Amino acid sequence: MSQDHGYHRAVMAQEVASLLKPIEKGVVVDATYGGGGHTAVLLRELGVEIVAIDRDPTAIERAVAHRRVRFVVGNYRDLATILDGLGIDDVMAILFDFGVASTHFDDPKRGFSYRSSGPLDMRMGPDATLTAATVVNEFSENELADLIRRWGEEPAARRIATAIVAARPLATTDELALVIAAAVPAFRRRNAHPARRTFQAIRMVVNDELNAIVAGLDQAIDRLAPSGRLVAISYHSLEDRLVKRRMAAGFGKCTCPPDLPVCGCGTAAGLKPLTKGAIRPAPSEIEINRRARSAKLRAALKVAA
Repeated sequence: MSQDHGYHRAVMAQEVASLLKPIEKGVVVDATYGGGGHTAVLLRELGVEIVAIDRDPTAIERAVAHRRVRFVVGNYRDLATILDGLGIDDVMAILFDFGVASTHFDDPKRGFSYRSSGPLDMRMGPDATLTAATVVNEFSENELADLIRRWGEEPAARRIATAIVAARPLATTDELALVIAAAVPAFRRRNAHPARRTFQAIRMVVNDELNAIVAGLDQAIDRLAPSGRLVAISYHSLEDRLVKRRMAAGFGKCTCPPDLPVCGCGTAAGLKPLTKGAIRPAPSEIEINRRARSAKLRAALKVAA
């Protein structure tokens, strides 16, 4: 089985496989199946069962059946419910590859790309209750400025929000990109596309991405078996900050006297780091897969209670 198509290369797949290599049996969850690249590598190098989850039905429809894989259309924010539905209590590893699949950017009809013309959609799956059109055309100027500043970390958020409101209604991604480009100061247009941060912010709001990450990580840690492994790949600072903080919260050290048989302080470590900080992709990987250039991988081991 191989779903690692040319248009979507699994980021740091070998690093993920190496971190999970000690697992000899049990269930591994690929919570963000996407193009299937990570699942394909794990099937090749581990003898485990895999639950492959993606909120986009088309990702699951493209998947090739395999006797060791159970495919599920769902959102990783509902991880516990998904596992309950499959009759699975504890799992040996859970992998999150946050961000957007390359297939979404490459399909103009999905509305993710500022480089092509498509509808203002940006939904990763049909479970999303908003569309980009709703955000762009119905949010107030203050709401737009706040979300562009907060989720896009865009310095020109107010100028962009004002320009969007003045240009409404907007129907396509290229219309929106032109409005944003005109609002951004000229010196900001030299290096990266001026619409990149704003499109990121709108996409994150449409898909409620950061809240989903928090919910998914909490449930993942809860459902890991003792000595289970958590691996998370992030692509921008907001995602990585959430992963870093959640893992760090699990690294707390117990302050109880050493002769106390049971922890009573409530700060006992539930996780142990498997990586020293964040792992970055090798230059050779970035050279053949530009999507990997901003990736950061963090991993942790669940400590037995």
